[in-house]
Formats: sequence, structure tokens, C-alpha cells
Amino acid sequence: MKSRLKELTSRSNGWGYAKRKQKLKEYIRGWVGYYHLANMKRLLLETDEWLRRRIRMCIWKAWKKVKTRVANLIRCGINEYQAYEWGNTRKGYWRIADSPVLKRAINNDNLRSAGYATLMEAYLEWYPK
Repeated sequence: MKSRLKELTSRSNGWGYAKRKQKLKEYIRGWVGYYHLANMKRLLLETDEWLRRRIRMCIWKAWKKVKTRVANLIRCGINEYQAYEWGNTRKGYWRIADSPVLKRAINNDNLRSAGYATLMEAYLEWYPK
């Protein structure tokens, strides 16, 4: 499952946000629909954390230029100094995706409202409690 999710969230596949969201949603619903009989809450929660970090990494790469990163961080509610500091960083995409600044800017609620599917939500469709 993780290797397939890694393919779908590759930062070099050239897909836009909409196509990536659609492919993730299709795969997650299919996978959870097939394996929903197993008791796997812990696995899904941990995989969701990892998947959100992968999505943040893709978004960070899509912003490309320093100017765009700074502007988008400010738009997401980060103060100007921190936005400039993190927008100009040379750290890798994966490392930045786990930074507290990017976690605040692109939080779980923002990802959910943007339409990204999560494993746990798909699982809770089968077991609402």
C-alpha cells in the first residue's frame, strides 16, 4: 500500500492537484473497501500521518520559487519573518514537509477542505463508530 501511495504522491510525476486528489481518492477507497474487515485503526492513523507529509511535500515542490513560497506561506497565516526564513531554506522537500511552519500553514483541516482523501475517513465509512 505504501509503495503505491508513494507512486501516487511522487513529486516528479507532473500531475496537478486535481488529478493527484482524484487518483488518491480512488486508490484509498478501493484499498479500504477491500481490507475493511481487518481491525487496522492504528495502521491507518500512522499511514495517514505519513500521507499528509507526502502531500505537503508535493505542495511545497509545486510552489517552486522562493517568492511563491513566501507569498503562499503568508497567505496561509504565517508571519512575514518566518515565511521569508522558511521560503529561503535549502533543506530538502521531505524535511520541510515535517517542519512546524509548514504543518501550521497546510494543516489537516486545510487538506481535508481541499478535498484530499484520508484512509481513516474511508475506514469510518464502513465502521461509523
